[in-house]
Parts: sequence; C-alpha cells; structure tokens
Amino acid sequence: MSRVGLKPISLPAKVKLAVSGSTVTVEGPKGKLDLALPGGIEVKEQDGTVTVVRATEQREHRALHGTVRSIISNMITGVSQGFVKELEIHGVGMRAAVKGSDLDLSLGKSHPILHPIPADLTVSVAENTKIKVEGIDKQKVGQFAAEVRGYYPPEPYKAKGVRYAGERVRRKEGKSVGK
Repeated sequence: MSRVGLKPISLPAKVKLAVSGSTVTVEGPKGKLDLALPGGIEVKEQDGTVTVVRATEQREHRALHGTVRSIISNMITGVSQGFVKELEIHGVGMRAAVKGSDLDLSLGKSHPILHPIPADLTVSVAENTKIKVEGIDKQKVGQFAAEVRGYYPPEPYKAKGVRYAGERVRRKEGKSVGK
C-alpha cells in the first residue's frame, strides 16, 4: 500500500491541470510541464484536488503509484513557485561566471570549465563564488547543480571545492609526523 500515492494534491488557484490520454499537462504562472503516464496509473482531477489511482495491485503499479504522485506534486510546485539550488565555491582563486549560455568555472585546474546551461534554467553568479540555479523542473535544477558540484566536490582536508549552500563538510586531520 502506497501511503504517498493515496495523498490527494491540492491545486493552487493559478495552476491548471489537464489530462489527455496518458499525458498530464500542468500549466501555471511560471511555465508549463508535461508528463507521460506509465501504464496502469491514472490521474483524476475534481474540484481543485488531484488524485493518482493505480489499476491493479501488481508490484510494478504499486511502485509507480507514489512516484507518479510525487512527480505531479513537484510539477505543480514548479509551475507555481519554482525551484532553487544554491552552490558555493570555496578555495583561493576559484570562481565562476556566466558567459552567454555557458557557466564558466575556474576551479584550480589547468583549463576553465565551460558547462552549458539548459534553455529552461536560469543561472546567476554573485560575488564570483555563489551560484544560484532556478527553474520549474525539479529534476533539471537538481541535475545541473549536481553536475557543477561534481567538477570539484568538497574535499575533507582543506574543505575546498564546490558545495551546496549550507552543506557541512566533515574535516579530517592531515598526516602527523611520528617518531
């Protein structure tokens, strides 16, 4: 029994949800998102409340029930409020800048890293070390932030690298000279 899948989703006033066949379209003030429903899962909307229903009790349908409900909930949040991920760069000489449709990262390597910014995301850099990623699709915002962080994850000895805002890095003690 999926407890997440059984929860109804309330629609905000400015958000419209349309179900046509096996496609769900959510439209709001920030944009429009589509989702192709897997077989055995249905979406119903009544009086500003959205419910996700599964066809059978098969293992596959039970597994997808809560997942589809969470994705639709994230779509509704995305088109009404949007999603934001913030990254920080720590380290001497490390910086970032937006150049056209690329994010230019100087992370202490022999060359600058140019990471392409997807068309539906907005990336801004403040103080050369604070990166803000905004968009309506939670998966794309999180994936872009993870890719940028992956170029130089925070290391435990000097805590240099790219990290999420508020992320704590567990420090390790360096080598000690023994006699």
